[in-house]
Amino acid sequence: MSLLRSQSGRRDFLVTSALAGALGTLLPAAAQAGTPPAGTATAAAPAAQAETPFAGAATVGAAALGQHPARDPSIRPFRFQASDEALDDLKRRIAATKWPSRELVPDASQGVQLATMQKLARYWEGDYDWRKFERRLNTLPQFVTEIDGLDIHFIHVRSRHPNALPIIITHGWPGSIVEMLKIVDPLTNPTAHGGSAADAFDVVIPSMPGYGFSEQPAELGWEPVRIARAWTMLMKRLGYSRYVTQGGDWGDPISEQMALLAPSEVLAVHTNMPAAVPPEILKAAQSDSPPPEGLGADERRAYDQLRFFFTKGLSYALQMAGRPQTMYALDDSPIGLAAWLLDHDARSYELIARAFDGEKEGLSRDDVLDNVTLYWLTNTGVSSSRLYWENKLPFFAPFGLKAPVAVSAFPDELYQAPRSWAEKAFPNLIHYNRLEKGGHFAAWEQPELFTKELRAAFRSVR
Repeated sequence: MSLLRSQSGRRDFLVTSALAGALGTLLPAAAQAGTPPAGTATAAAPAAQAETPFAGAATVGAAALGQHPARDPSIRPFRFQASDEALDDLKRRIAATKWPSRELVPDASQGVQLATMQKLARYWEGDYDWRKFERRLNTLPQFVTEIDGLDIHFIHVRSRHPNALPIIITHGWPGSIVEMLKIVDPLTNPTAHGGSAADAFDVVIPSMPGYGFSEQPAELGWEPVRIARAWTMLMKRLGYSRYVTQGGDWGDPISEQMALLAPSEVLAVHTNMPAAVPPEILKAAQSDSPPPEGLGADERRAYDQLRFFFTKGLSYALQMAGRPQTMYALDDSPIGLAAWLLDHDARSYELIARAFDGEKEGLSRDDVLDNVTLYWLTNTGVSSSRLYWENKLPFFAPFGLKAPVAVSAFPDELYQAPRSWAEKAFPNLIHYNRLEKGGHFAAWEQPELFTKELRAAFRSVR
């Protein structure tokens, strides 16, 4: 989820000014390179990072993501195996958690609830199996390649069907490539999942800089536009001259910026969290003024969702946009990291909390902990947060995109984009669907619906 950081010279955030921005430019020191992943990554290593991993983790080997004397622009195969020492250390740290007292309200209005975190901790320490996820991940073709000074990790699965449409899919925060794994086989192997050969995609899923197995930036400047340029270079390097893009959360501005930067290459964009809110709606949702008159039912619901987000849902973004380096606890305490990652938005938190109560719909306990454990083992709690500090693009405001755009509006997203707003923001709207279920992590929560949406969205541009 993105914030605009302006040149106002202040560090405080004014909820009434997301369009103008209000996070100031008192620049901190350059972001320090982070600790390498606690395990073995069998790929050539990127540029120098901090040499000492956290206590209890195995030192990364010479052929892993550690120090490297020279940059390598080739595409290199990648696999990751966490060390036994790192996994044992994780369990020790969970067991040693110093718990706070219980929240003083009967709901989640004070934050992630103690009972939810204690259920998560018991399962994480006792029954969760990282190796199961690791084996699943390593069955997929993974690679790293240096782009603009950083080693970028990505999954690349080619369809066996001819004339498959190349697609690059970008995750967000607090997600990762884990969000997208359930849709890989349905997209690349559609005939095994209710589709036809004409629905096939070649799928590219990169890890954003500072996230997962991609290198952590050691200099300022890695914001969504720069990432979009890097993704454009990645697609060129993979031999794709024409392709489509997809994204929600951070993936939306990155995907839309790719279309603006490379209009002759990007055939179309699909987004499940579009930058499509009219300026007057944004201004009203961030202020104490009443909503604009004349809103239809869908527009009023979207306005109410935005109003709730701006008044009650911004805490995580404010901290990361203003003071990301302060959050040392994310890289020191697994329970601190998990609680932070769970608290993205109210509807997603409800879904996750239900998973630890035994609910089977949507995300499972393993889904949640696969993602959290990936953050932990790669030591990317703080490095991923810096993207909020770097960002200069506005919340939800249209970018003036003229390329073909498809919108899937899920009801439990931060806001469910009305068709009227999508048509105004995207004059070349090729697909719009208002779905009945699904939220912020749509591909992760509702992979079958999401797959159907991508097939329908891009059918006209094949």
